[in-house]
Amino acid sequence: MSEETVSHEGVITKITDDTLEIQITSMSACAACHAKSACNISDQAEKVLTVPRPEGREFHRFQKVNVVMGVGQGNKAAILAYLVPIAVLLAALFICLGIGLSEGLSALIGIAALIPYYLILYSQRDKLKKKFDYRIE
Repeated sequence: MSEETVSHEGVITKITDDTLEIQITSMSACAACHAKSACNISDQAEKVLTVPRPEGREFHRFQKVNVVMGVGQGNKAAILAYLVPIAVLLAALFICLGIGLSEGLSALIGIAALIPYYLILYSQRDKLKKKFDYRIE
């Protein structure tokens, strides 16, 4: 059985021998709402993805393409981006409070505890890129 996928339409902004840079516009549900101008809560962000260039196909700048990624990979990304950092922050916070530090100092130490996590994540970026497989449809 094939894995479920998430697809985003994007525009090719840069082409190299090995990769394509694709700009996608990520919108929240609010951004697509007909009443978004009235409530000003809409969220829309442009992101640039670097995707391996498929062999045997021709591409040109400003060409519209669909970028596809497995749902499971999106879940892994969400865990690395949100769940692990909040767990590190809360663990540091509760440990500091448990040993009797003030709330303000505990909060600062909790935030500082995220620095090593993000440094490790940054140092492993090449390995992580290999685990997240974007494809062009």
